[in-house]
Amino acid sequence: MNRRNLIRLVGGAAAAWPLTALAQQSAMPVVGYLRNGTRSVSARSEAALRQGLESMGFVEGHTVAIDYRYAENQNDRLPALVDDLVRRRVSLIYAAKNASALAAKAATTTIPIVFRIGGDPIQLGLVTSLNRPGRNMTGVTFLQTTTTGIEVQMLHEAVPNATVFGLFVNPGNPNAEPETRETRDAASKLGLDLHVAGAGSVEEIDAAFETLLQRHTQALVVVGDTLFSGRLQQLAALTIRHGIPAIYRGREFPEAGGLMSYGANSFDADRLAGVYIGRILKGDKPADLPVQQSVKVELIINLITAKVLGITLPRPLLARADEVIE
Repeated sequence: MNRRNLIRLVGGAAAAWPLTALAQQSAMPVVGYLRNGTRSVSARSEAALRQGLESMGFVEGHTVAIDYRYAENQNDRLPALVDDLVRRRVSLIYAAKNASALAAKAATTTIPIVFRIGGDPIQLGLVTSLNRPGRNMTGVTFLQTTTTGIEVQMLHEAVPNATVFGLFVNPGNPNAEPETRETRDAASKLGLDLHVAGAGSVEEIDAAFETLLQRHTQALVVVGDTLFSGRLQQLAALTIRHGIPAIYRGREFPEAGGLMSYGANSFDADRLAGVYIGRILKGDKPADLPVQQSVKVELIINLITAKVLGITLPRPLLARADEVIE
């Protein structure tokens, strides 16, 4: 080969290299991440999802890209966010929590969707069957409507001298009524007085808490809700400032300074969802993947907060805790 032909060959290869690299980059699957909460409290959820993906051979930034979209606790923003993901032609949409899953379902019938919700996906209209979801959706659910009674019992065990309990709910949450009913039943069996306060927006939280204070609430059960999960630091600060022991549904609450949490391990559900995303990216169809039910629950106790509140927690309760923050 003469020198002129060699230069021509090398030059052609150099020119083709950027195109090849671009083609490889564009071939990387893109997962649209849709959540109606805030990113500031979702770092561990994101990490759990990535863990599930990595177990299937997908590493963010190397073999998969993730486009994060958060509605900042404003559910009316979800349709626009998911429509943008659809226009981007993402490979798959991951929808965390009920409202996100419903918005994703309304936006596309062709792009695969993996949801992670707390509730019954059949009742929500997401799938027709748990074993054979059908169409383009599947995912993970943790049924979280049956733990409120247990939370009352645990909080009563933590502060046995408290006789006036409060229940903090979002009236707009479809689970508010059944959870209130279950809490009343549990409180009645323990001989406790129960006062219910509702907050449907950020602006209403302080006023609802003030109502509980006026009713001399001594212990508080906070029902799991997207609105509250985005304001956990505010709720934890209110409970500590006014010396009220409180229990919440997710571990983010004691991590933010609250006393206790009991409920489904949402991070395990995120990890399982990551595994499903990996399987679909490898060729499995959502319609053929049964909806998984994450049944792992955990009790988290913040012992630092207990000391601040002047509470000596019983040893049996501490022994049952999955994690004690010290």
